[in-house]
Amino acid sequence: MKQGWEIKKLGDVLNIERGGSPRPIKKYLTNSSKGINWIKISDATASNKYIYETKEKITKDGLHKTRLVNEGDFLLSNSMSFGRPYIMKTTGCIHDGWLVLKQNDRKIFETDFLYYLLSSPYLFQQFDSLAAGSTVRNLNIRLVSSVEVPIPPLPEQQRIVSILDKAFAAIDKAKANTEQNLQNAKELFESYLQGVFEKKGNGWEEKTIGDLGKPSMCKRILKEQTSTSGDIPFYKIGTFGKIPNAFISEKLYKEYRAKYSFPKVGDVLISASGTIGRRVIYDGKPAFFQDSNIVWIDNNEEIVLNDYLYFFYGYCDWQPEKGATISRLYNSNLKRIKISFPKSLQHQQQIVNEIKALQVDTKKLECIYQQKIEDIEELKKSILQKAFAGELETEKVEIV
Repeated sequence: MKQGWEIKKLGDVLNIERGGSPRPIKKYLTNSSKGINWIKISDATASNKYIYETKEKITKDGLHKTRLVNEGDFLLSNSMSFGRPYIMKTTGCIHDGWLVLKQNDRKIFETDFLYYLLSSPYLFQQFDSLAAGSTVRNLNIRLVSSVEVPIPPLPEQQRIVSILDKAFAAIDKAKANTEQNLQNAKELFESYLQGVFEKKGNGWEEKTIGDLGKPSMCKRILKEQTSTSGDIPFYKIGTFGKIPNAFISEKLYKEYRAKYSFPKVGDVLISASGTIGRRVIYDGKPAFFQDSNIVWIDNNEEIVLNDYLYFFYGYCDWQPEKGATISRLYNSNLKRIKISFPKSLQHQQQIVNEIKALQVDTKKLECIYQQKIEDIEELKKSILQKAFAGELETEKVEIV
């Protein structure tokens, strides 16, 4: 630690308090713009260090059992967005999902220095270590008060902030450019798919999905017929395309597969609820799929190749029914979707090969850009780590 710096516990230099919620909170909410800001986790974003306004407000009667915060105070999320700091640019009230950190009358920290400090791996590692082993990983006053923080003289804090501001401005610009390049790569692939599937030229025809085959699904499996371990994986909508957490017996699998509809090798399975249109090509391995939530078209590959269907499904607008709590793709929705395709199966295969080649190139680009974004984030952490170890010098900060 550099000469002239002090190490103190955060609770010794800041007032740390927890929010609270009047019950029932709905009783105190108001539609009036003259109400008091009611600060929720959703009012803070991962990309912004300030809270300017809130979506909801409460009445003055709601001030009991909550905590008033002022402009310049710091908020820490003690559960979601674990330990992330925000600076208040307004006044308001906080619920018990927040901790508020207030400077004492004697100013110890420059505001931006404290923000960088609270955002740093230096503090997060202490938060993470102290919260380890808890049933619910969250922050509390005792834990936050106990972490140790470096306190340079105010002029040194100002120097550090100046360096970090310049470094992070360059880093943020590099990250924004990389994120835009990542988005451009994705949009290029989507644009290519649009050009393919909206084409209607000589040798092409248009049909509905229902013309290709009937929508099909597996026989219903009852909850009591499943177990947490067993012979045959049973994929529900939540585990579709992922790791199964339910199984059925081999005997039941063989019986239902023989008696009822079941996908052929190569058939494209589609999620019909929740996130509509997720798809998996059935590989023929023993497995069973949740009825109505996972469906497929009993497709005739003499008309349209399954691989062509797979890529079309990734492009098309499913137009699902919008329910009160969940979207659902019904057979009627699926059957009326229009698809254009070359009559020639050879031409279809050529298109599939071209899409696969572009997909490989796109994935490579996405991996490169995603790795660069991760490297940029690591660079920020490294710079912050140096800053609060007293090792930050202007000439040593390099943006790559």
